[in-house]
Amino acid sequence: MLLELNISNFAIIDRLNLRLNAGFNALTGETGAGKSIIIDAMGAMLGEKIGAEFVRHGTDRARVEGFFEVKLDLEDERFRRLLDLLDSNELLDSEDRPSPEAPLLRLTLGREITSSGRTVSRINGSAVKTDLLRDVGQALVDIHGQTEHISLLRVGEHLELLDQYANLSSQRRRLAELVGQLRAVRKEKHSLQKDERELVRRTELLKFQVSEIEAAALQPGEEEELQKERQLQNATEKLTGVADRAYRVLYQGYDEESGEGYGISAGRSRSGRSAAVTGGSGRSVQESLSEVEGLLLELVTYEPAFKQHNDAVMEARYRLEDVAQAVRDFRDRVEHDPARLEEVEERLDLIRALKRKYGSSIEEILEFYKVSAAELNSIEHSGERLQELAQQESKLLGKIGHLAAEVSAERQKAGKLLATAVEQSLRDLRLLKARFEVHITQTEDPHGAPVKNSDGEVRRLAFDGKGFDRVEFLVSLNPGEPPKPLQKVASGGETSRLMLALKSILAEADAIPTLIFDEVDVGVGGRSGQVVGEKLWQLTNQGAHQVICITHLPQIAAFGDGHYNIVKKVEGERTATSVHRLTDPERIDELAAMLGGTPVTEINRLSAREMLQEISAWKKAAHDTQHAGQSGKETASLPLPEASTV
Repeated sequence: MLLELNISNFAIIDRLNLRLNAGFNALTGETGAGKSIIIDAMGAMLGEKIGAEFVRHGTDRARVEGFFEVKLDLEDERFRRLLDLLDSNELLDSEDRPSPEAPLLRLTLGREITSSGRTVSRINGSAVKTDLLRDVGQALVDIHGQTEHISLLRVGEHLELLDQYANLSSQRRRLAELVGQLRAVRKEKHSLQKDERELVRRTELLKFQVSEIEAAALQPGEEEELQKERQLQNATEKLTGVADRAYRVLYQGYDEESGEGYGISAGRSRSGRSAAVTGGSGRSVQESLSEVEGLLLELVTYEPAFKQHNDAVMEARYRLEDVAQAVRDFRDRVEHDPARLEEVEERLDLIRALKRKYGSSIEEILEFYKVSAAELNSIEHSGERLQELAQQESKLLGKIGHLAAEVSAERQKAGKLLATAVEQSLRDLRLLKARFEVHITQTEDPHGAPVKNSDGEVRRLAFDGKGFDRVEFLVSLNPGEPPKPLQKVASGGETSRLMLALKSILAEADAIPTLIFDEVDVGVGGRSGQVVGEKLWQLTNQGAHQVICITHLPQIAAFGDGHYNIVKKVEGERTATSVHRLTDPERIDELAAMLGGTPVTEINRLSAREMLQEISAWKKAAHDTQHAGQSGKETASLPLPEASTV
């Protein structure tokens, strides 16, 4: 429902805040007070075309913003589409998304119009395209009357409404699943039936690509290992020398007789001084540590505190022994092999060449191989696969034809029931000669799904995920005229009453939560107004819809669960429209003025009080009847006392 509407600087509206009821909201006021301007503002909020002429004189922009709170039926296909639309445009936070446990959707729709004619549309504070605002708005609000925003005039909605009226949602879902499977089969079949020469070229290319990758026998992670090996091979001589020197320093030491050692040639240090001068005995680190260990043991005899230092030296010697062994193993393992280095370089060149063709890594190349091999296998066995697909297609077409025929039969039955109910509702609204028809058509298609006629003849009909049928509502409001599409019926009051009649029948099927009726009482007298008021109020039964109605008839306004008065005032040199929710005494005065004009008399006040009391009693009886389990038609036929037609 629309909880709150804020309008600023829109036409003659300076600033308006309207908080609405969940049920039936009646808006009344003098002609020219600005009632239709409020409807125009709502239309702008819902994405209708709007121009700079609606920006209040002397201001640079107009704003309209509506706050909605809707309890969703998550099984309803249209609500699922709405949620998908909001999700795909990232307009719902995860914590705000409705769930089966908390099926409440909160949305803010807004529109800003500048004096230059530029508009900005927003949903939940995010700027969006106007088309998106319109799509979301059409799922939340339906405006009937002087605007083009009428869902029942959109032929595409007629099939949805009829199917919801006939309770065909489960059959529709199954039908859509079958059609989806068929489309996948036909897509694969079409790809296998491409031009023969193109397939030959494709086959040769795939064979070359698959064989080239197969011959390479690539392994994941291979390139990284080869690069490490190449790096090692290129540095073999250097690494061997480094490892050998490290090992000699740690374990072998300096050989004075051979002149070999760990970098101190001819017994001299790097500084040019002799080893004896620098203390370089030519011994290894291990030997030196062993000597230190022995010396510390002697000190321990005289100073026990040195034992911990001796233990530290001993531990260091053991650790360095492990290091020396690791260095020796590395030195012995590393061997410069020019032939192996050449092999590694060639392998890396091959991998680079394959990466240029098939992917940026070995993993991507192998994935390319997998996909290409599968496609090649599919092409090489396309004859067998085509036979399988043809069989699947035939089976699916048979299932679709059978289910779509059942759905069509249900639609035919529901269409007749709906037509009868709508015609009765139109008679209640004093359109005594009106005729209503649900027109269902089908189209022949040689590639369509098969269906048998009553005489056993098989026809093939075009279909989609909704079945065979195209549904359109037709109406005739005048005797002798054939039923025509809704768009071509009379405008004004007749059209509004037609929409009201349809809505009263389709209330449960129609998921749009907020219905707005703009001057639905045009051409309606007091006695007919009583029926219009009944039907408008019944649209709100059990929270099915929120209804907002602009009316001139007290017989309609008296049914409102909330009554709002629209007033135009001149303050200084400016004209401004305001809306005020009426208290009970104010409401009596407003209804009295609508009954007999101003000044308001006590007789008219008495009539207004009686009207409200009688309608309150009628509502209570309607509620009691409904809770007792009686049908909606029985509730609708409850009589209202004649006094209410004053």
